[in-house]
Amino acid sequence: MNAIIIFTILLCLMLTGMPISISLGLTVLSFLFLFTQVPLEAVALKLFTGIEKFEIMAIPFFILAGNFLTHGGVARRMIRFATSMVGHWFGGLGLAGVLACALFAAVSGSSPATVVAIGSILMPAMVKAGFPKRFGAGVITTSGALGILIPPSIVMVMYSVATNTSVGALFMAGVIPGIALAMVLGGVTWYRARSNNYPRMARASFAERLKAFRESAWGLLLIVIVMGGIYSGMFTPTEAAAMSAVYAFIVAVFVYKDLSLSDVPRVLLNSANMSAMLLYIITNAVLFSFIMTNENIPQTLADWMLGHGLGVIAFLLAVNVILLLAGNFMEPSSIVLIFAPILFPVAMKLGIDPVHFGILMVVNMEVGMCHPPVGLNLYVASGITKMGITELTIAVWPWLLSMLAFLVLITYVPIISTWLPTRLGMM
Repeated sequence: MNAIIIFTILLCLMLTGMPISISLGLTVLSFLFLFTQVPLEAVALKLFTGIEKFEIMAIPFFILAGNFLTHGGVARRMIRFATSMVGHWFGGLGLAGVLACALFAAVSGSSPATVVAIGSILMPAMVKAGFPKRFGAGVITTSGALGILIPPSIVMVMYSVATNTSVGALFMAGVIPGIALAMVLGGVTWYRARSNNYPRMARASFAERLKAFRESAWGLLLIVIVMGGIYSGMFTPTEAAAMSAVYAFIVAVFVYKDLSLSDVPRVLLNSANMSAMLLYIITNAVLFSFIMTNENIPQTLADWMLGHGLGVIAFLLAVNVILLLAGNFMEPSSIVLIFAPILFPVAMKLGIDPVHFGILMVVNMEVGMCHPPVGLNLYVASGITKMGITELTIAVWPWLLSMLAFLVLITYVPIISTWLPTRLGMM
């Protein structure tokens, strides 16, 4: 009954158009005042102690690194390198978009940032080369979602905060699924381009590829620094985030020189605004998690499911349905922070690996970012392409269907997610 009351209050507040973060906070306060005897001092204490986690510091650092790279010309050089490698295949520029998104995802940690950085450069080039606008929009919108699956990933940090799962293990677990999904999206792109005889580019010479690689090497080196540093134990994921922010600043300002020192305050302010928004959501989600735990709702849900004989297959199917439905109304950070504390205890009782469950949630968030009505990537792509949400929804459906098929694979074949971190001794 308490769970019904809590979610009814939350749903009513969200339907008024109120931001999710404020809806969460007001739901908690309303329930505490009306239905419990919990002192407000305990709420205030939980408010501060809930975000006193070292892992949370990674979020503003990864955001800052992504902003430096977005404004610092790294995306343009990655596109040039990707084009030199796959541009001569069917739909070459589209395939270059998928590859460039995958590369940029490995340094930014954010899907919207990936869509903006790659899409704003590649979309005009694709239209000029003779590709239909819908084809380019479909490629960029869905490939940009790789930003939260290929590590480093801000959403993975959120999941770690909500469930106390190792961030390093999650990052390593995202490598193989990230590469696999990029190949799936690339396969759809190639097939559609071949079927419709879309333009191909001239094959780049070895010298041209080497030059493109050299130009993009400083950006690509960040992947080695972050992943290599975490794997080798040289620094934690949070320290890796700080290193990436410093490195991105040096590359953008002093190496590529696409960003002047006078532009740095603007980048810092944008990063601070985005970080503050996410941290505010986390703060309110921590309160929401506190009240759910205080009312023993996750444990009750777990006992009810187990008592009714709900097995792993049925539970994972139910999780996918719930998260895909939630993706219709909320953005990824809110979904992870609200549902992870509720579903995680049930998953643990059923013996589901916490790292596999985290990757499952992240892939669900990817799908949610690419379908209406609140898919973040759709809105970002709409601003770049000047296309309506309805037209964009039609444009992305071939890639979206392949992502749903990939979600089924990730759901029921956990070794795809767990093999690498297990081999590296992180699980």
